[in-house]
Amino acid sequence: MKLIWSFSLAAIFAATVWAQPCFDAAKVIKPVISAEASKTFEANLAIAREAYSKNPNVAEELIWYGRRTAYTGEYKEVIRIFSEGVSKFPNDARMYRHRGHRYITLRCFDDAIRDFETAAKLIKGKPDAVEPDGMPNARNIPTSTLQSNIWYHLGLAYYLEGDFKKAEKAYAECQQVSKNNDMLVATVYWRYMTLRRIGKAKEAKQLLDSLPKDLEVIENDDYLKLIKLYRGDERPENLLSKIQGDANTLGSASLGYGIGNYFLYNGDREKAFAIFRKIIDGDQWASFGFIAAEVELARQPSK
Repeated sequence: MKLIWSFSLAAIFAATVWAQPCFDAAKVIKPVISAEASKTFEANLAIAREAYSKNPNVAEELIWYGRRTAYTGEYKEVIRIFSEGVSKFPNDARMYRHRGHRYITLRCFDDAIRDFETAAKLIKGKPDAVEPDGMPNARNIPTSTLQSNIWYHLGLAYYLEGDFKKAEKAYAECQQVSKNNDMLVATVYWRYMTLRRIGKAKEAKQLLDSLPKDLEVIENDDYLKLIKLYRGDERPENLLSKIQGDANTLGSASLGYGIGNYFLYNGDREKAFAIFRKIIDGDQWASFGFIAAEVELARQPSK
């Protein structure tokens, strides 16, 4: 009975966690999307909402309702949906994984960490499973799994919070379950930057050197380009030319943050922070590159 009682308390706590000061104060900036994409997203959301209303006790229906809502930019509503999911399915790691992702979007990093740590405990010792894509890539091949997404996002939340030692441990776990080139490249990229932040440049170099030079990816081309940059196989000027004058694409935010870090690691803080400022002048508010650039600028002492 004691174990059941403790899980009940955990479920109650988890269900109400979203109504916290960070959530209440968080701003939301909706993504800039085309009219055609918006029409598609809204149509898909309507289908998902209807499916969930008919099957409110089916976890998969709630998950797609939440994910389809996220694509429309209603991030606080997403938190509400997955908090309902946590209440209904307290032992389903997917609920914490998806809610944690959107806590990152809202810059509620402590809340995200709590969710991903819970999810990590729930998946311990269990088989992994491929996560279906809501917006399939060019080959319609999913590139991530539940476990890789949990560890990847936990590492990111720690990184953004500035707890780089815990971030490195999370990315090490993520690398163990990154079974395809796309997930491996993304994980190695963030793990490399984390190692640099804790002064382990030698280990960071060894990590990059462990990757084959002829890797092919489906969707994480920006991260692969940045790995080549850090490894000395690409020139920063070549990558900079791809983002000059365009801070309004996902590639710009991802590439820009990685290039900014390259200059930061090589002692050119002025150029690094100029790039970070360029990123947050763009419209990719929900992208990880934008959020990370925002964090870098916020950490700087005011003059």
